[in-house]
Amino acid sequence: LKHFCAHGAFVFQVSYAARCSRVLFIAVMAMAEGKDNQNQILQMKQFILNEAKDKAEEITTKALEEFSIEKFKIVNLMTEKIRQEYVKKNKQVDTQSAIAHSTAVNKSRLEKIRSREEHLAKVVVDCKGHLGSACGQSKEFITNLIVQGLLMLLEDEVQVQCRAADVDLVCGCFGEAERLYAEVIKTETGAAKSVKLSIDASKVLPGTHMGGVCLVCSNATITIDNTIDSRLNLILEQDKPKIRSLLFPSP
Repeated sequence: LKHFCAHGAFVFQVSYAARCSRVLFIAVMAMAEGKDNQNQILQMKQFILNEAKDKAEEITTKALEEFSIEKFKIVNLMTEKIRQEYVKKNKQVDTQSAIAHSTAVNKSRLEKIRSREEHLAKVVVDCKGHLGSACGQSKEFITNLIVQGLLMLLEDEVQVQCRAADVDLVCGCFGEAERLYAEVIKTETGAAKSVKLSIDASKVLPGTHMGGVCLVCSNATITIDNTIDSRLNLILEQDKPKIRSLLFPSP
């Protein structure tokens, strides 16, 4: 019995030891497997982190490239817009400057023309005053005006119009005017031709006239205006360029 008990205890101890060893082996293997799993997990974790890092760097690089491209486009667009605005503003400034210059030139030209016209008007007034006093009362001058008109009409009877103040003076010129007219016709054509002059009492020239005469015939259907005013206006119109060159010589 002792032997049996001893043997049984031994068997039990061996069996227990074997089981403990087996459990220990399993535990060791489990621990080893746990470490392998942890290593695998760490490796996977590191791989994922590396992949994520690479992907993040790739995304960042691509984003920077896209940003640079977009920035370049925007900068170019804004630069072109600014350039166009500058060109537009520059054209506006040039246009405004040209308009201002043209306006100034035109204004200066108009002022120059107005000044010259005013000066010419003063000269005309002075001429009228001088002619009215120097020629309006000259019997010889009035006679020549009548003869000139007669040679243009070549009529047998002619009426003469004048200012009321000049009636006596004009009538006093008729005889000499008729004689000179006949003389000129005889000299130029060899024909004998006379004319009869008379005052036209139906119409008197305005007192504002400087003097001179108007000759009418054929029931006043034909008129020769040989007043000092009309002759002065004719000279001013025909010789205006020469008068201007005398009054306003070019520098």
